[in-house]
Amino acid sequence: ASLFLLSFILVGSSWIEQIPLAALIGVMFVVCEKTFEWGSFRLFGKVPRADALVIVLVAGITLAFDLAVAVLAGVVVSALVFAWQHAKQIRVATGVDKHGWKVYTVEGTLFFASVSGFQALFTPRDDPQDVVIDFLRARVADHSAIQVIDALAERYRLLGKRLHLRHLSPDCRELLERARDMIEVNLPEDPRYHVADDKLG
Repeated sequence: ASLFLLSFILVGSSWIEQIPLAALIGVMFVVCEKTFEWGSFRLFGKVPRADALVIVLVAGITLAFDLAVAVLAGVVVSALVFAWQHAKQIRVATGVDKHGWKVYTVEGTLFFASVSGFQALFTPRDDPQDVVIDFLRARVADHSAIQVIDALAERYRLLGKRLHLRHLSPDCRELLERARDMIEVNLPEDPRYHVADDKLG
C-alpha cells in the first residue's frame, strides 16, 4: 500500500491536483477520527493523575509544536513525578539497642529529592550520647545524599555526641569526609552498590 501511494504521488501528481482541497481535508479528518481510540477516554478515571497529566501535556504540545518536543516534555515531567514520589518514600524507624544507644533504621532511597525530608527526621539535641544510623534497608544514591550524611555527622559532633554509621557501601565509605571515622565496617553484611558522584568517575 505504501509503495502504491508513493508511485501514485510521483506519477499521478497531476491527477491529485484535480481533487478539491476540501475533499482531501475531509478524508484526512475521517482517517484521524477512525484511527483515534475513543474508548481510551474511559481510562482517565483509572490511571494515576500524574500519568493522565502527561498524556494531556504530550497531546497538547504535539498539536502546538511537534512530536519530538512533546516526547521530550513528557519524559522530563515523568522523571520529575518519579523523583517527587520516591522522595516521599524515605522512612526512619527509631528504637533502642541493648547498649541503650538510640538506633535510627533508614528505609528507602536517599537522593537529591529526599535529603531535606531525611534531615528533618533526626533530633540530635534530644538524642543520647551514642546514636546509630543503620542503612541496611536504604540506598545512598548520589552526591546530595553523601553531603546530607556528612552534615548530619557534623551536627552530632558539634553536640559532643558519638554517631555510628552502619551498613554503608564501599562507595559511601570512600566519598564521606566528615563522617568517615564514624562508619562501622561489617564486610559480610555491608551492601555493595554504586553512588552517582563525579569524584568516582
